[in-house]
Amino acid sequence: MGPKPSRRKAWLTHGATALVALVIGAGIGGDGESGGKDDSAAPAPAVTVTETAPAEAGEPEPAATVTEKVTVTPKPAKKPGAATTVEGDGQYLVGEDMQAGTYKTAGPDKGGIIENCYWARTKDASGEFGAIIANDNLQGQGRVTVNKGEYFETNGCQEWTKVG
Repeated sequence: MGPKPSRRKAWLTHGATALVALVIGAGIGGDGESGGKDDSAAPAPAVTVTETAPAEAGEPEPAATVTEKVTVTPKPAKKPGAATTVEGDGQYLVGEDMQAGTYKTAGPDKGGIIENCYWARTKDASGEFGAIIANDNLQGQGRVTVNKGEYFETNGCQEWTKVG
């Protein structure tokens, strides 16, 4: 049996192995696409229209060619505003992720293991009990009114749609 490796060498070996695994995992997990959309307007394309005037009857010469240059300017891309529907579990900032107003849902997501719909209005995104302004567990349909600057949290619910 050979000499026992030192603890320092073991830590270095294990640390290097973990680092290599992390880099490989990040490379596999990140495919380089952010999933975002580029909403910037592209430069206006130049369009050239060429029309040939018809020849008059009895004229042996070809008619003159008239070229007219038309520049098409697309309407500027409309910046996407806050959503009027909330689909899926999560926490949404009112005024940024979703519009302020009254929303309704049909209730719990029927595809879930437990048919329960939880929502909460919170004053911040801390997740602390003291941040809750109002909350409820729904067994059927429900409504909630959210104000700009609050956070809206939903879990296990069908889509929330703005109604007012």
